[in-house]
Amino acid sequence: MMRMKPILYTIILLFSLNFFAQQEPHYTQYMYNMSIVNPAYMINEPGLIEVGALYRTQWVGLDGAPKTANAFANIPLSDKIELSVNFLNDEIGSSIRQTENVFNINAAYKINLNQDLNLSFGLKAGFDHLSTSFHQSNVSTDPLFGNSQKTVLNIGTGAFLFHKKYYVGLSTPNLLPNEIDVNDDVQYTNRLHFFLIGGYVFDIANDLKLKPSTVLKQVVGSPLSFDVSVNALYLEKFELGLSYRFQDAVTGMVGIEVLHDLRVGYAYDFNTSNLKDFNSGSHEFIITYRFDILGLSKKYSSPRFY
Repeated sequence: MMRMKPILYTIILLFSLNFFAQQEPHYTQYMYNMSIVNPAYMINEPGLIEVGALYRTQWVGLDGAPKTANAFANIPLSDKIELSVNFLNDEIGSSIRQTENVFNINAAYKINLNQDLNLSFGLKAGFDHLSTSFHQSNVSTDPLFGNSQKTVLNIGTGAFLFHKKYYVGLSTPNLLPNEIDVNDDVQYTNRLHFFLIGGYVFDIANDLKLKPSTVLKQVVGSPLSFDVSVNALYLEKFELGLSYRFQDAVTGMVGIEVLHDLRVGYAYDFNTSNLKDFNSGSHEFIITYRFDILGLSKKYSSPRFY
């Protein structure tokens, strides 16, 4: 009976994931790597390259709970063109394991609407490798539960309107829905997603900024989901924030610039859904670094704070 419990948890997790139409992985600190969901996102500083990594372990204590790792880079090529690269590994399950590895390159092009307002359009292209493994479960010899894998093309698009004080982005990161099936039985479905992201930077005092932001997520065939966050930035180095994810979690966030252009952040999600009695929350870590490799970056008197 004890042996069956991890398998039962895994089946429940996998079923829940399919029920909600294979939503993209949750990110609490989405505001620090918007290129993962919107290919039109730009740091908009030619010569300045940003690299980063994020790791998230969700529903700690629940066997087979999701774990997500993301590495990314934003690379301006000129005043109007910017590339970004993303690699994502997302895994759920233990005895029965479902894994997704995604690699994509985004290309964004900027239009100056006026001196302070810009609009960029982006296109994403890459591949998505999906796999389901039953090799550690006691159903692995059943032909109905055979291991499966599939690599599919990944195409997405988006638009990003931005000012030094605010931003709004609309995107769909995967225009080509895909699925994994074994013996005509669909195990994994990745449906069309839409993301609407927005934020504003308020100057509260000389050394204090308030940065509210939100992201709305719509998956075709599933209910609307949204996050609402507010971060306070002090001395342009220390950051504290709170976030609420609809019917899922309440979050506390902290960030600090430990060295010039090197930032680390941490978020803890307290689960508020029906799973709250079976886990001790979720942890998310992020690190970003910006460097001027060729000494060509623009010298802004008023840099962006998002």
